[in-house]
Amino acid sequence: MKLWPDQKPYYSVNHYYRQMFGRKVYKISLDIGCTCPTRDRKTGAGGCTFCSARGSGDFAIAGPMDIHEKIDSAIEMVSSKGNLSGYIAYLQSFTNTYGPIEQLVPVYEEILADQRVLGLSIGTRPDCLSDEMIKELGRLSQIKPLWVELGLQTIHQRTAELFKRGYELPVYEKAVSRLNQAGIPIIVHLIVGLMGETYENFMETVDYVAAQPVSGIKLAMLHILEDSPLYKDYLKEPFPLLDEASYIKWVAEAIARIPENIVIHRVTGDGAHKRLIAPKWSGHKRHVLNGLLHYMLKNDMFQGLNAVFTQYTEF
Repeated sequence: MKLWPDQKPYYSVNHYYRQMFGRKVYKISLDIGCTCPTRDRKTGAGGCTFCSARGSGDFAIAGPMDIHEKIDSAIEMVSSKGNLSGYIAYLQSFTNTYGPIEQLVPVYEEILADQRVLGLSIGTRPDCLSDEMIKELGRLSQIKPLWVELGLQTIHQRTAELFKRGYELPVYEKAVSRLNQAGIPIIVHLIVGLMGETYENFMETVDYVAAQPVSGIKLAMLHILEDSPLYKDYLKEPFPLLDEASYIKWVAEAIARIPENIVIHRVTGDGAHKRLIAPKWSGHKRHVLNGLLHYMLKNDMFQGLNAVFTQYTEF
């Protein structure tokens, strides 16, 4: 059984930040007013079907404030978590490289100029990264650490079409290649239990991403939010969602297949409780985390135990 210094059986983001900054840091979520190509009718309308009305940034600080006021508010929101002295700014809502570069880059620069901000993580899509934008992000990454978070979710085109992702896998592959050439670390988002996907389908996605030159992976359960397009679909034709025990098993076995050098940034996620329709168990994040650790320790599982790469097949 292998445990990392923070006593977790995987390379956690908390340990990663301690290695990088020598102390405990916390992510603060900001909304800088972007939208998405799946919302403004460039590639669709209404957004990815699982996405909330706030672009899956329900906990991000938004509104008509300047960026420093948003940082102040975000820090105040997490202040109860302990005596923190440094923060990673996370542009979480919608697609944060989708817009005029001359407007977006000054916002990134202003965030990085704040002395409390140790680094910047930008949530975006692989089809919203122009060569000019990647060049600017590479420049900014020389000032402070910078990550790009890509919402891949699955490698299977059939599923991607169901939730209206709006781009195909080669677009993601090209973005990963270009970001790597610019020296920008990549965090990939994957959803566990997507509609119609089997255990084997999910593991094909995990193996594929684990073989890519990425820095980190985020895992989250598919959940139904009241203000998402998926909720309307779910009402019309309910489909099965993973139970908590199955989710824990899938995630534990996914982690065992991921190489030790890839940081696990998230092993579960939850939407705003007031709008969470299903599965209700996903709203008890601490319980899920404890269940995952117990399962992995009980079964002598740890990250990298079964790291492999296999060719995926479309279904």
